Formats: sequence, structure tokens, C-alpha cells
Amino acid sequence: MWLSSRRSVLVMLALGGCGFTPALGTGGAARQLIGTVRAQDPDDQQDFDFVAAIEDRLGRPDVALYDLRYSIVTASEGVAITAEGAITRYNLTGAVDWTLTRVADGQRMAGGREDSFTSYSATGSTVAGLTAKEDAARRLMVILSDQIVARLMVAEL
Repeated sequence: MWLSSRRSVLVMLALGGCGFTPALGTGGAARQLIGTVRAQDPDDQQDFDFVAAIEDRLGRPDVALYDLRYSIVTASEGVAITAEGAITRYNLTGAVDWTLTRVADGQRMAGGREDSFTSYSATGSTVAGLTAKEDAARRLMVILSDQIVARLMVAEL
């Protein structure tokens, strides 16, 4: 235990000595994103979950300096099939194409494509399967939004 905490202290000192600054810490480069990014209005449940996750990370915009446009595509694929042909597990894949523009002049500041996947079980009752699918979709939107926020934190805006 003592060795573990000693290592943690050494790592923190080494990072502090090399000029490491937390992106969202005081004086961090990503601090300017808090409360300034407005995601486009959601059209459906997955968009709503995505925007909610973005706002959870960056806050609701007080003054929208940046506009986040996105397009989400998801697909579900059966990955575990019983001998009788019943699918018991699904992978839910998703991709989001996104662009961040500056509101003042419309200049593109950052953008790209992020993709990931999550899984859910289809065993049990119909209600349990639907609930698992909805939960997986919500988790996927959080994963995708986290990837975008991470990209924005290192972007030079």
C-alpha cells in the first residue's frame, strides 16, 4: 500500500515538473469551453441523450460562442446465437460526424468522426430486453460525447 501511494506522489511531482496542467483545471486550455458550446437541437431520443451528455460535461451555454453540429448513425447486430437460432446478445455500434464552428464568423474550429460500440443482453422478458437496449443506447451516446469532449479539450480554439 505504501509503495503504491509513494508512486502516485512521484508521478504527480513528475507531471507537475514537466508543465502538465489539467485541461479543465484553473488556467487549463479547455476551461474556455465550459458554458460556451451549444449543441444543435435534438430530434429524437438518441440525440437527446447525446446532447444531455455533452451538456453534462461542458455545461449549458450561457453565451454560445461555439456551435456543435452532429449526425449520429447507429446499428444493432446479433453476436450471440443459441443452437436454436435465438439471439441472446447484441452489439450496438454508433458513429457521430461532428463539426464545431465559431458563432461569430462561422469558421470551422474542429470536427471529425467518432465511433464506438456497446453491448446488451436479450435474455429474459421482452420488457427486460427493451430496457437493456435503451440503456445500451444511452451508454453509447455518453461514450461518443465523451470522445468529442476529449477531442475539444486538446483542440486549439
